[in-house]
Amino acid sequence: MFLLPDYRVRQRDYLLNISRALTSQLDLGEVLRMILQAAASMLSGEVGLIALRVGDTFRVRAVFGLAPEDARTFDVILRDLNPDMLGELDLTYVYSQMRRVARTLGINLRQIVALPMVMAGDMLGILFVFRAYAGTPTENDYRLLQSFADQAAIAVHNARMYEFANQERQRLAAILDHSADGIMILDANLIVERWNRALSWMTGLPAEQAQGRPHDVVIRWKQREHGPDLREAIEGGWPGEPSAEAPDTLYVEGDLQRVDGTTISVGITYAALRRPNGDLQNVIANVRDITHFREAEQLKSTFISVISHELKTPVALIKGYADTLRREDAQWDRNTVQNGLKVIEEEADRLGELIENLLAASKLQAEGMRLTLDDVSLPALVNQSIERFQTQTDIHTLTAEFQEGFPIITGDQTRLRQVIDNLLSNAIKYSPKGGNIVVRGTYDDKEVHLAISDQGSGIPPDQLKRIFERFHRVNNALTSSAQGTGLGLYLAHAVVTAHNGRIWAVNNPSGGATFHIILPRNLGG
Repeated sequence: MFLLPDYRVRQRDYLLNISRALTSQLDLGEVLRMILQAAASMLSGEVGLIALRVGDTFRVRAVFGLAPEDARTFDVILRDLNPDMLGELDLTYVYSQMRRVARTLGINLRQIVALPMVMAGDMLGILFVFRAYAGTPTENDYRLLQSFADQAAIAVHNARMYEFANQERQRLAAILDHSADGIMILDANLIVERWNRALSWMTGLPAEQAQGRPHDVVIRWKQREHGPDLREAIEGGWPGEPSAEAPDTLYVEGDLQRVDGTTISVGITYAALRRPNGDLQNVIANVRDITHFREAEQLKSTFISVISHELKTPVALIKGYADTLRREDAQWDRNTVQNGLKVIEEEADRLGELIENLLAASKLQAEGMRLTLDDVSLPALVNQSIERFQTQTDIHTLTAEFQEGFPIITGDQTRLRQVIDNLLSNAIKYSPKGGNIVVRGTYDDKEVHLAISDQGSGIPPDQLKRIFERFHRVNNALTSSAQGTGLGLYLAHAVVTAHNGRIWAVNNPSGGATFHIILPRNLGG
C-alpha cells in the first residue's frame, strides 16, 4: 500500500476540514482563522495574517499567534500597497517593515511567506505566514501556501456573494414594501408567497393572512370588466410560448372586493416567470389602484356631456328666437318682440355665466385661487344679489336678515359676490314650487356666519358630501330638470376655502336645504 508523506496527509485533512467549514454556518472570520492556523502549522510558522482588500488598500482581517491589538499595527504598512498591481505585487518593502514591526513588538520573526488571494482575476487579499528562522521560502513552500490562499479566496468570495445576495434581498424587500402599487408573488400552483404593504392596504388583508393561501381566495372580483380571471387564463393556455405577439403578461381590470365589503377599482398585470426548461416557476402580480383614473374618465365624460348640453341649449334658444323674430312673412306685435328679446338676453346671460364658470374652473385648476383683498360689506353684497335675482322670479321671496352691527370683513369682493350669486341661483333653481329664500348673517369676535336657506326639494343625504365636487349635480326626481354644469358649488367652495373659511350644507327638518358659510373677519389676521 502506498502511503502519502505525513505532511501531505495533514495538508489533505486541513483542506478537507476547511472545505467543510466553507459550506457550514461558520462565519468568514472563523474560516479565515482556521485557514491561518492550518497554513502556519504546515509551514512551521509562528504568526499568520490575512489582509483583505478594502477599496484601494488592505486591512488585517484575521490573525494567528498575535494579539488583535498588535495586528492593527500592520494596517499602516499595508496601506501603501496597490491592490490593482496584481501582476507586479512587490512585497520587499512590506517584508522589511513587517520585520521592523515584529522586533518592536518583541516577536522573533525572521522569514515571511506571502501570496495574494485571487479569485477570477480579482485580488481579494494577501495571506502572510511568519517564521522564526532565517532563510528563503522554497518553491514548495509557495505551492503549499497557494492551496490555503486559494481556500481563503473562495471563503472571501463566497462571503461577499452572500452579503451581496442578502443586500439584494433586503433591497427587493424594501422595494416591495414601499411600492405604491400592490405586489404579490405566486408559486406555480398560484399560492401566495409574498404580499406587500400596499396590497394589504388595498384589500384590507394583512400579509400574514394572505401568504400561503390560494390566489382565488385573496383576490375576489366583484366585477371584472377587462381580461379573464387568472385561473381561467391558465386553463386557457396562458402563458404560452413567449413571443412579441404573445408576451408572458396578462392584464385584468375591474372592481375588487375588500375585506370590509367595500370595493376598489384595480388593474392587475400578471407576469410569468419561467424556469430554464420553460416550466412556470412564479407569477408576479402588479396591482394598481385605478380608482382615480376611473374618476378622471368619468369626470371627462361628465364634462363633455354636461357642457355639450348646457352650451347647446342656450345657443339653440337664441338662434330659434332670433330666426323667428327676423321672419319677413310674420308681423310681430311689440309685446311678442320684447318677450323674444328677453329670452335671447336671458339665454345670452346664461351662456356668458357658463363660459365664465368654465374659465374660472380651468384657471383655478391651473393657477389656484388668487384673491384681491379689500374691505367687504357682506350685507351690501347680499342685498345687491337679492335685488337682482328677485326680478327673475315671481314665485320666490328673497329676504336678508343680518345681526345688528354686522362687521366689515377682509376679502375678495368679486369672488364673494360670485359665491352669493351661485347660492341664491341654486336656491331658486332647486325650489321649483317657489317659497321663501332667506339669507341670515351673524358674527362673533373672530368670524362671520352666513346661512342661505330655501324651501325646495333638499339634497339627497348620500350626495351631501359630494355637492362641492367639480361637475357634480344634485340629482333626484324633483331636480332632474334643473339646468347647470355642477361648477357653481365647486367654485364657491374654492373661494370660501381660499378665504380660510368653511362651507357646508344641511337639509332643513321642514324641507329645503341651508348652506352655511363661515369666514374670518380679518383674513390673515
